Amino acid sequence: MQWSKEEEAAARKKVEENSAVRVLLEEQVKYESEASKYWDTFYKIHKNKFFKDRKWLLREFPEILPVDQKTEKKAKELSWDHIKTNAANCFSRMHCPTIPDEENHDKKSSGSSDGQSKAGSNFSTLDCTEHRKGPLKTEPFPGSNATFRILEVGCGAGNSVFPILETLQNAPESFLYCCDFSSGAVELVKSHPAYRAAQCCAFVHDVCDDGFPYPFPDGILDVILLVFVLSSIHPDRMQGVVNRLSKLLKPGGMLLFRDYGRYDKTQLRFKMGHCLSENFYVRGDGTRAYFFTKGEVHNMFCKAGLDEKQNLVDRRLQVNRKKQVKMHRVWVQGKFQKPLHLTQKSSELMFSLLSHS
Repeated sequence: MQWSKEEEAAARKKVEENSAVRVLLEEQVKYESEASKYWDTFYKIHKNKFFKDRKWLLREFPEILPVDQKTEKKAKELSWDHIKTNAANCFSRMHCPTIPDEENHDKKSSGSSDGQSKAGSNFSTLDCTEHRKGPLKTEPFPGSNATFRILEVGCGAGNSVFPILETLQNAPESFLYCCDFSSGAVELVKSHPAYRAAQCCAFVHDVCDDGFPYPFPDGILDVILLVFVLSSIHPDRMQGVVNRLSKLLKPGGMLLFRDYGRYDKTQLRFKMGHCLSENFYVRGDGTRAYFFTKGEVHNMFCKAGLDEKQNLVDRRLQVNRKKQVKMHRVWVQGKFQKPLHLTQKSSELMFSLLSHS
């Protein structure tokens, strides 16, 4: 849906009001330094019962699948809410089904078993928690023999992990990494009965710590999933996080982004005294949220050397018919690709010219 000028003006006024009083500086320092503690407490209380599985991921981000006809056919057969639309074209049609998100978190808080995988891996027994030593490119690492690798940053309790693993179960050449800086969240993922160590490596990681190594070398990832994660990081540290993630992608690899947009109803609902800085707020449980514009997202990822393939604002009207409440949701979604090497670009251009001659 498109907002009227009056609706946007009213939202802007609401934000001006709820950001008039800022959180004290010493309190802001505490929220930053103890961020992992607040998220650990969150997962200790709610376990994996809070967020719904993101079964919309494949519809919005078909890039999480390896380019393989058999896998694509299998994915269409899987019951992800009985998706029958073309994944590549769905987002351009505004009547697509409503996408669930983290809204319940804001509403409520503002006031291990490794398993055995059918898809075997020669390096499935490697412990991905031993990555602090920093693996060398010449040494085996979790997923080292995979041909398609995905990383989900901020995996939480696995609401993206397990829908993805379900899709990749017949793609043994694929491997999923997932990390969170909440050790409690990672333990929830690893203890889930659907967790398969042969095809998934869950590990604790602080993406804000540039010196903290990953359990795999740079430049090997095909896809990075960054969904409702960057908004929880201090705005001053966001660019450094994106820069570091960019180095993990292989040439041609994709970073898939979705997060809160400016004037989302979550932002408008904050009470005065919860604003940390411009468009950055703290919830009642100590976790934080930033609200992006399309321009901010463009600048951040392009500065990291990525090419913009998609960058849009998704405005939707959600209606709670039982309570007769209308909610304006605003999200920003983007797809950003690491440039191919010059030789690869030249080859693709040559192929394109020949195919059209």
